Formats: sequence, structure tokens, C-alpha cells
Amino acid sequence: MEYKEPIAELLSSLEQIVFKNESDTLVRTQKPGTFTEFELVRKSTGLKIDDFARAMGVSVSMVKEWESKRVKPSSTELKLMRLIQANPRLSKQLMD
Repeated sequence: MEYKEPIAELLSSLEQIVFKNESDTLVRTQKPGTFTEFELVRKSTGLKIDDFARAMGVSVSMVKEWESKRVKPSSTELKLMRLIQANPRLSKQLMD
């Protein structure tokens, strides 16, 4: 049996609850080059970049790296983004 970090396992379980029968996708851009998918996810939550970074547990510069496509978020970070996108109130709980 493969060992999973507790936070990764928790996020995976939460993702299954939130996205019961939905496809596993992030918001996609409608116009190429307008916004990155990560920037759209952040903007869809209504959070400023510093608040989004704090909710994600990363630095502002890391969020900027994701949005500029220089760095790809880990699978755990992507799952947390999807959860925040599905339930923006979660971000406020994560910032506390």
C-alpha cells in the first residue's frame, strides 16, 4: 500500500466530496493569452493575490510564478485551488 501524506489524503477526500460526479478540471481561458487558468481561478474567488497566497500557504511570488506559467503547482496545490474555487469561504478559514 502506498503511503500518502495526511494533508494530501485529506485534500483528495475533500475533492471527491466537492466534485462528486463533475469532471476534474479548472476554469479554462476563453481568449488565449488573456489570463492564465490559475489567475482565473484566483480571480473567480474574489481574492487579491496576497490573500490567495496566504490561503494556499505559499508566497505571493509563487502565485505569480504559477500565473506566469513559469512554475506548475503540485497536484496537492491544484486540489486545494479547486476546493477554494468551489467554496470561496474555505479561503477565509485557511487564512485564519
